[in-house]
Amino acid sequence: MQQNQTNAQNQANIMPQPPTMVSTKDQLYISDMLSWNLMASKKAHFYAGFCQNPELKAALEQAGQMHQRHYEKMLQHLNENPAPNQNNNQPLN
Repeated sequence: MQQNQTNAQNQANIMPQPPTMVSTKDQLYISDMLSWNLMASKKAHFYAGFCQNPELKAALEQAGQMHQRHYEKMLQHLNENPAPNQNNNQPLN
């Protein structure tokens, strides 16, 4: 019962649009997500190069491509609303 109440509260707190500023904690998390996806993409491609099993090689290449797409999609979202000049303390639009 308590879990149902918690789920209902979480659903009621959904933001209709992103906040106008990114906190330091959010910025660090975004940076980590970019790093993790880029590293995973590179590692999958690297290890696929050593595979003798074609099915495993294809699975690793597919996983690497997925992480590359995620990385590129995050960059695309970040570039749509570039950060304002640091000397200018205006919120993002």
